[in-house]
Amino acid sequence: MIRRFSSRQDDLGSSFLETRLDGAQAYDRIAGYFSSSLLEIAGEALEDVDGPVRIVCNSDLDPRDVETARAAHQAMRQEWCASEPERAAHDHSDRFRRLYQLLTSGQLEVRVLPAEKFGLMHGKAGVVTLADGSETSFLGSANATASAWDANYELLWEDDSEDATAWVRKEFEALWNHRCAVPLADAVVNDIGRLANRTVIGSVEDWRDDPDPASASIELPVFREGFGLWEHQKYFVKRAFEAHQRPQGARFVLADMVGLGKTLQVTLSALLMALQSEKPILILTPKQLLWQWQDEMTELLDMPSAVWDSQKRQWIDENGIEHPSAGHEGIANCPRRVGLVSQGLITHQSEAAAYLKKLEYECVIVDEAHKARRKNRTPFRPSEEPNPNNLMEFLLSVSSSTKSMLLATATPVQLHPLEAWDLLAILSQGSDAVLGNPWSEWRDAEKALRVVMGSETLPEDDLEFWSWVRNPLPPADEGRTFELIRRSLDLGSDDAVAPGNLWDRLSRADKQRVRRKRGDFAQHHNPFIRHIVRRTRDYLEDTINPETGEPYMDPIEVELHGEDSGESIPLPAYLDDAYDHAEEFCELLGERMQAAGFMETMLLRRVGSTIYAGQKTAERILQDWTPIENPESLGEDKQNKTITPEEEESLRSFVEALETNRDRDPKYQHVVDYLTGRGWLQEGCIVFSKFYESVRWLGQQLSEDALPDEKIGLYGAREKSGIIQNGSFTLRPRKDLKQMVRRGELRLLLGTQSASEGLNLQRLSTLINLDLPWNPTRLEQRKGRIQRIGQTSDTVKIYNMRYRGSVEDRVHQMLSERLQQIHNLFGQLPDFVETAWKKVAVNKVEEARKTIDKVPKQHPFELRYEKGIDTVDWESCTDVLEEEARRERLSVGW
Repeated sequence: MIRRFSSRQDDLGSSFLETRLDGAQAYDRIAGYFSSSLLEIAGEALEDVDGPVRIVCNSDLDPRDVETARAAHQAMRQEWCASEPERAAHDHSDRFRRLYQLLTSGQLEVRVLPAEKFGLMHGKAGVVTLADGSETSFLGSANATASAWDANYELLWEDDSEDATAWVRKEFEALWNHRCAVPLADAVVNDIGRLANRTVIGSVEDWRDDPDPASASIELPVFREGFGLWEHQKYFVKRAFEAHQRPQGARFVLADMVGLGKTLQVTLSALLMALQSEKPILILTPKQLLWQWQDEMTELLDMPSAVWDSQKRQWIDENGIEHPSAGHEGIANCPRRVGLVSQGLITHQSEAAAYLKKLEYECVIVDEAHKARRKNRTPFRPSEEPNPNNLMEFLLSVSSSTKSMLLATATPVQLHPLEAWDLLAILSQGSDAVLGNPWSEWRDAEKALRVVMGSETLPEDDLEFWSWVRNPLPPADEGRTFELIRRSLDLGSDDAVAPGNLWDRLSRADKQRVRRKRGDFAQHHNPFIRHIVRRTRDYLEDTINPETGEPYMDPIEVELHGEDSGESIPLPAYLDDAYDHAEEFCELLGERMQAAGFMETMLLRRVGSTIYAGQKTAERILQDWTPIENPESLGEDKQNKTITPEEEESLRSFVEALETNRDRDPKYQHVVDYLTGRGWLQEGCIVFSKFYESVRWLGQQLSEDALPDEKIGLYGAREKSGIIQNGSFTLRPRKDLKQMVRRGELRLLLGTQSASEGLNLQRLSTLINLDLPWNPTRLEQRKGRIQRIGQTSDTVKIYNMRYRGSVEDRVHQMLSERLQQIHNLFGQLPDFVETAWKKVAVNKVEEARKTIDKVPKQHPFELRYEKGIDTVDWESCTDVLEEEARRERLSVGW
């Protein structure tokens, strides 16, 4: 029998659904979008159903998202969070609670199907197996929500005939059992449970009464719009924030290897610290990373900040608003709680740096902190008297007026452990908890390192050994021994140093406890382990989290292409001729200029990237350099940017060899083959080059030839980024490109070095290096854009392109095996390797080999790092700091 219902005439909730579900044996339902339908479903009388309830919904999941469980889990979680269910949590907490109970009890099962397979599920329907075993079906809206019944006009048809119920059930089963239908993600279920009990902390002052890092973090964009944090990231933030609560503050070197999210860890730590105090937060980064740091803080942490523009001598906040000042002294008046300053301002001893020294800070953060070093200390002459460079001198100065200091670097030890001690020496200013007081044995760098490295044992004499133990005294959380000793001596957790005369006050049992530590104290309780935190990708992928039984980080394999010599690209004859002309030009130039070697390197690198880049470089020289007949007449100081007739002829021959063959660039053909022939475009790809000219030319060629309808993103400097499609380039903000990648709207991104740091491109799983950077660490940074949290593929593919016999090929052949060994030891390649690379490029192969051979075969310090990871449950946090209160506090200036 067919029955018709109208919200104009009936209360549909009571007249239809409640009566049918009361005591029902089963309920199968086709709903709409899962992110909105779940709350509506919770309004139905599902508890009255005695049997199972099955709901199939649809979503904006890309079909690629359901190819792996990990991808489906991440995409579903993002879509759920994007619907901002927390906005409804206050008014519908009861529904969230009921929904969570139904899902966790197993009575309610939900599957989600990508909308792309069937379009939007406007055809809502269901089958109810009634209490007496009979069945009825319905078509139309049937949601017991205020918006459905009170605010909208709804129609519903019920049909309990056998044909009708069979027809609806067939439709349901087709959707339910579709190969792309996936179970509701556990993360969504857990968030429903959290929202059921969510309460809002209305002010920062109230939050300070019980400053829980989870309550200030869990609804930040990194959790609600991004992929959340790995356990090792939450562990560090929690540890740093807890240490910050103590008088000695947080003093850490964060030495996680490239791609493990150091920036996010230290900036989230700074956010929490900023909420606790009115003092400034200072972040020092390399100049080229300033804006990327600010962008990441804004996008992932909703964290106001300002960047100091040293040229205009003004601050620029996260909204791009300029805050003019009277001069250098304006640097002391940052308009936000967090200020970002270029390290170059410190290293070049700008006048503004003197004003920074006068301030007191809540926290100072330093990126690439290994650059703070001794000027005349080399790994090969460690006994020379070391003097701090300008950056180190600055940090030594401000450390004593800083509550907490976080130094971030992937290579705290590039070659010699003294480099790690230098970083601890910076942290130790104003904090006896790091290396003890000025009379500590640990303050003698070489002596301390001999003990830590095992080349010198700790003394047998009790009082001498006690002097190593007590200054600084390990905290109670390092073991029962130190907990009992502190208790016996009435020393609190904030007492960094135990007075030497307290040895006599120790009981016989406590003295025995101290003596028993003699065997492992140097290895397990030294200050290096306490203050240098380092986790490698291998460690995180291989170590099992006891809470989950899974690795702390999902392994992401790397499949390399182009590594074997046979996979390098043959150098065609016309390029070989161009190389010869470039070398001839530089030989002529070298007869009168010292910069000829650099010029040869630049020309060969650019033509090795793309023919177009090499041609344009040579054309600029011909256009901008002054022709001369007699270089001797110019004098020593006027020989730069001049060109003789012989040099000009050689360079024009170089341009001619390139110009006639530009459309036959072999690298272009290989890019097309990988993108289309091997399917890398379908998987999502980023192509890197050092040179903007190369990626711009490549994008234009692809758009006009192989991929005319494809949106191609170009990620370079702020004023040079945009979209190329159908041969036309349109400027777009870089943040738009990132969002398009994240939403799956952009499958191909071409980037310069600007894209190698601070970008999260997990949606892309392939990478092509059009040319190889001369600092090999840059390769790691490029790879880190896709081999990171949120990557949906189990394997990422990387193609390193190089011409056989080229500069890059010579370097690769000589250094590749040794570079891999060095990478395995250090987690990334130390900066000095770039010097070796350059020497190979200008045929100083033996000098390069000598530099590389000085790298130790075994890591000099690997066992002296803390690798700690504890499970940190923030995802279930129900008390949430109100976002406007948080943002308002962070927007107050210095």
